[in-house]
Amino acid sequence: MKRIYNFSAGPAILPEEVLKEAANEMLDYKDSGMSVMEMSHRSKIFQQIIDEAEQDLRKLMHIPDNYKVLFLQGGATLQFSMIPMNLVKNGVADYIITGHWAKKAAEEASKYLKVNEIASSEDKVFSYIPDVKNLNISNDADYVFMCDNNTIYGTKYHELPDTKGKILISDASSCILSEPVDVSKYGMIFAGAQKNVGPAGTVIVIIREDLIRKDIDPKTPLMLRYDIHAENGSMYNTPPTYGIYLCGKVFKWLLNMGGLEAIHKKNVEKANLLYDYLDHSKMFSGTVDKKSRSLMNVCFRSISAELDEKFIKEAKQQGFDNLKGHRTTGGMRASIYNAMPMAGVVALVDFMKQFEKNHSH
Repeated sequence: MKRIYNFSAGPAILPEEVLKEAANEMLDYKDSGMSVMEMSHRSKIFQQIIDEAEQDLRKLMHIPDNYKVLFLQGGATLQFSMIPMNLVKNGVADYIITGHWAKKAAEEASKYLKVNEIASSEDKVFSYIPDVKNLNISNDADYVFMCDNNTIYGTKYHELPDTKGKILISDASSCILSEPVDVSKYGMIFAGAQKNVGPAGTVIVIIREDLIRKDIDPKTPLMLRYDIHAENGSMYNTPPTYGIYLCGKVFKWLLNMGGLEAIHKKNVEKANLLYDYLDHSKMFSGTVDKKSRSLMNVCFRSISAELDEKFIKEAKQQGFDNLKGHRTTGGMRASIYNAMPMAGVVALVDFMKQFEKNHSH
């Protein structure tokens, strides 16, 4: 069996130990005589899986008791609609636009309330995080929305916006569980699982209980109401059972490693190795403002588009796949999520050095 180094931005690399464990349990989970894929979500055995997954996530992130953990479906993108539908009171929300997904979230929210774009980095193709210290927060804002890590552009907030007491909501799809987080500073954190946690199709929502309201528009579809999901323990309908099971395994993998402090240390080492090479290379360079760099998605390019193409092609032949940058940015992107081993980043940097040597004139 030959596994490649998969630098995909998502669906992305999963820990090998987790995949092996799941493979071993594929036909028979804990002597039940069936796969998790086949079992009823109403069974005692699955209830134990979802309960344990929630407990482990709470332990990992030190989630306070007054926050609900929900395992939902529809991708993080469905949350762009659910948030305004469930949280609208005054009919106004503030959005910080740092990339493609924050922009999409604002567009979607504008169907339900008045959206104020209070900061943006679009002027420099989202290559930095705008100053969030003294934002012009709307007096009547129902919430302030941010996208913590911007997968496409490779940027990350390194300080939280001062929301002047307003509820902060964060899309943490591509950085959840990559570093310690003070959950109490947010009203809600949500994340699609497919980048740093598990397979596509599962969404994690961590929401403060006082934000789960019943007095919302009665025409809101039941499946799009947080109160319905919270009351039913994420099982109003059949949840993404296998996805939740795999997420639970990833939570245990992280706990066994020493939790978010330990994985953060590893992530910093991996990212530093790659950024350090980019900062000294004559051929390759990072595309992001140094103060806004992401630990998860490293965006870079060479001295020409032709060389970029050549690099991506040769890298693939050497077992480094999915390094092509997003279609809107071009260049290259190495997504080095929690499950990417240090050996993968070391091997990539060695390959880049060799490529630079071979193609320097």
